Amino acid sequence: MNQTHLILHFCGSFSKVNIISPSIYAHRHHKTQLLSVKPHLLKMHRPSLLLSLLTLLTLLTAAPLPAIGYRPLPHLRPNSSDLRFSDSKKYEGSSEFVHLRYHMGPVLTGSITVHTIWYGQWQKSQKKIIREFIGSFSAVNAKHPSVAGWWDTVRLYTDQTGANISRTVRLGEQKNDRFYSHGKSLTRLSIQSVIKSAVTAKTKPLPINPSNGLYLLLTSDDVYVEDFCGQVCGFHYFTFPSIVGYTLPFAWVGNSAKLCPGICAYPFAVPEYMQGLKPLKSPNGDVGVDGMISVIGHEVAELATNPLVNAWYAGQDPVAPVEIADLCEGIYGTGGGGSYMGQLLNGKDGATYNMNGIRRRYLVQWLWNHVVSYCTGPNALDQ
Repeated sequence: MNQTHLILHFCGSFSKVNIISPSIYAHRHHKTQLLSVKPHLLKMHRPSLLLSLLTLLTLLTAAPLPAIGYRPLPHLRPNSSDLRFSDSKKYEGSSEFVHLRYHMGPVLTGSITVHTIWYGQWQKSQKKIIREFIGSFSAVNAKHPSVAGWWDTVRLYTDQTGANISRTVRLGEQKNDRFYSHGKSLTRLSIQSVIKSAVTAKTKPLPINPSNGLYLLLTSDDVYVEDFCGQVCGFHYFTFPSIVGYTLPFAWVGNSAKLCPGICAYPFAVPEYMQGLKPLKSPNGDVGVDGMISVIGHEVAELATNPLVNAWYAGQDPVAPVEIADLCEGIYGTGGGGSYMGQLLNGKDGATYNMNGIRRRYLVQWLWNHVVSYCTGPNALDQ
């Protein structure tokens, strides 16, 4: 069928505007996207289309936007047709058309323990950055804006009894797999085999905690995982009893430093097609790991609110749900949306971040707040 294509060009890169229920296909991390609008819809909704375009252009051109705020294109999942721009006064992903619903499944209301599997070769300094990030989720005394303040958005979500997701998130047991027990190229299923090896190891196996345990598999920069760089920088799901022996919520996140830093470690590295744009200085001096931090936050937030893929999500397809972090991908501060990351913070050392941990600074994407129906974060200027 013939389709009319709308492409907006800002700052040297294409930006998708999802205005009318278009047919959208978009990979999750920084893929060029094309908006396809069926001609008859364009004809029927021309006033709404023009109004939305004018509103967007006004927001993007009303004031100079700092160069540090741009990122590669938004990267919603294929099941994201529920997300559209509206005339809301809030621009950070706000829309009356986002239908995030609770599907009656469990969420993590008890104290959450994150068990970590370090797959491949990891430096002690790299592990420390990630461990301190996870330890910051419950650090309510950290300097504002804080990672704990970011986790407060996750805590707004409840189960069917009205119980909120736990404030307590702690780092649990850790397992090193430095000799690549399942090779340097993993599939989604072999990732579950890695987890099985960790929980059934003869020496120091990870504890089995199906109700409030999360299993975080982190692969080093020389390990390729199925769909890594092309479609995903991380994902979460649950293990199959037929493989692992238990149903355990887990997430995988890869270090992209050698394979695709411009895709998964942006803005601390930039894609080759964005010529002339300089990468920002990472807050912890490690481009790959600093790039992983936001992905880890993304996946842990979604594991807490949708651990078995039957709790909080938008869209009609539970196989590819749009979850609380998907709705806000690419938004890190006030005014964020499209290819603009929002207002960020700059340290005296020139590093860019948007929240503080226990002893470190991090750049972490915002999350969808279902109470107010827009993306929120602790560094917001108007909240």
